[in-house]
Amino acid sequence: MSTQAIRGATQIPMDTKESMDHEVAALLEEMLRTNDLTTEEVISAIFTVTPDLVSEFPAASARRAGWSGVPMLGAVEIAVPGALARTLRVMIHVETVREKREITHVYRGEARVLRPDLTS
Repeated sequence: MSTQAIRGATQIPMDTKESMDHEVAALLEEMLRTNDLTTEEVISAIFTVTPDLVSEFPAASARRAGWSGVPMLGAVEIAVPGALARTLRVMIHVETVREKREITHVYRGEARVLRPDLTS
């Protein structure tokens, strides 16, 4: 068994439930697809959002996207001047029977500026 953590981030276009649902689903789907994983291999997910996102919990959006069996935790980040607006970050922990291997972190859209060293 191999346990690994994968980071991801995206910017939410508008502070609405629909926008959160769409972006959370897209980010999680890309994280799984890019790393050739399934939700059955995910053992937990930790979400953080910037203080300007108050319309929906990311975990609720993830549940609607089919992540019903994954334990999740959410937190609000501190309000830092100059921080990227409406930003969602996630760290998923996966356990797989495959050998430990190179993982790919996923930063979408404007959130790429958060970790340019990890994006192409």
